[in-house]
Amino acid sequence: MKQEAFPILEFDDDKNVVIRPAHMFKPIDIPKRCVLCNFGEAIEKMLEEYPHRLLTYFEAESIKLPVYELEYQGKKIALAQAYVGAPGAAVQIEVLTALGCCKYIACGGCGVLQKDIAIGHFIIPTAAVRDEGTSYHYVKPAREIVANERVVNVIENTFAQHGIPYMKAKTWTTDAFYRETPAKIQQRIREGCVTVDMEASAYMAAAQYDNVDFGQILYAGDNLAGTKWDRRNWDSQTSIRENTLRITLDACVSM
Repeated sequence: MKQEAFPILEFDDDKNVVIRPAHMFKPIDIPKRCVLCNFGEAIEKMLEEYPHRLLTYFEAESIKLPVYELEYQGKKIALAQAYVGAPGAAVQIEVLTALGCCKYIACGGCGVLQKDIAIGHFIIPTAAVRDEGTSYHYVKPAREIVANERVVNVIENTFAQHGIPYMKAKTWTTDAFYRETPAKIQQRIREGCVTVDMEASAYMAAAQYDNVDFGQILYAGDNLAGTKWDRRNWDSQTSIRENTLRITLDACVSM
């Protein structure tokens, strides 16, 4: 492996790695389709409405996130409480794939970089600027990563069937939301980014590495397009978050 000026650029495509999920996790009776959702309260709502069973937990040193089997529209779907941030997002895809999942749609909130995007508007990421570190360990260094077009089409068709407005857009994935400076925001806007998030590029990279299907649905949350941050109470929009999970489940059923 060639030494580069910066370690993050030293990509090694050797899959003969020292630690793999299969060393620690064996396949279980789990659905192939999986929804990854950040919203704990929305997950609880689905559990009140649909038959389910607890399958397992995604555990790290300081966190324990449940994974359920949900009976939804006649199909069984794995519904997992999602990890926040790029490293955990990639690891969760790896672990769930080792357990037996292979078709994923994630849902979460995002910041918007255009002031006229209303809170709750749906966005399908079609590409992501890789301003995080995790994706560089899964796919070759590049400024951007492109989403799985086939899964994007599945999500689009789901929105169209329900008559729900949406937009397709490039997102900016960053590890450090406290370092979203005005200059960086303007640079990302010039690059064509419409949203900012913390997982998309890592999700896409891990899914490509494991050769599994992945797509994502984001809802417009806080606004970073103005001179001051507008929080818009994005993280307390219960009905929006429940609707986001429902449409994600609908899309996952169609995969």
